[in-house]
Amino acid sequence: MYWFTADEHYGHPRIREYCGRPFCSVSEMDEEIIRRYNEVVGDDDTVIHAGDFTLRPSLKESQKYISQLKGKHIFLRGSHDKWTKKLNCHEIFELTIDGQYIVVCHYAMRVWPRSHYNSWQLFGHSHGRLEPIGKQMDVGIDCHRFYPVSFEQVKTYMFSRPDNPNLIRKR
Repeated sequence: MYWFTADEHYGHPRIREYCGRPFCSVSEMDEEIIRRYNEVVGDDDTVIHAGDFTLRPSLKESQKYISQLKGKHIFLRGSHDKWTKKLNCHEIFELTIDGQYIVVCHYAMRVWPRSHYNSWQLFGHSHGRLEPIGKQMDVGIDCHRFYPVSFEQVKTYMFSRPDNPNLIRKR
């Protein structure tokens, strides 16, 4: 099973204030996000983290969080992910699930690969403050009660969305 998430901001002391997160401390926030993640993600699942995983600058510090999370991980670079420079991380990740082409990036885009064919784009960064266009979805945890989003949830959401603005209509 595939899961998508973004903007966990593990160890980030000011994110509670910036985003109005309802936690008394950074450690409480980190523990609860990890608990909710592990509540739904299985050991054999694949999770695509669309940036801003942690503010911690080193891979060693980031590994402290990664080791507590179930599943296989694909990390994309976000605004704060200096620790990913030592890894082979993507800025944009493209995949196909059940015949659906999906583009994942930390940032929302006006157009993205195959958007003119109604591909989907999943993003973070905006913490729920940016209205998606067409087949886009903010997968950041601030939009989803601090849980990752399953492919099935994404699919249900996308069926309710309008076509991409640049869709090429067949005549």
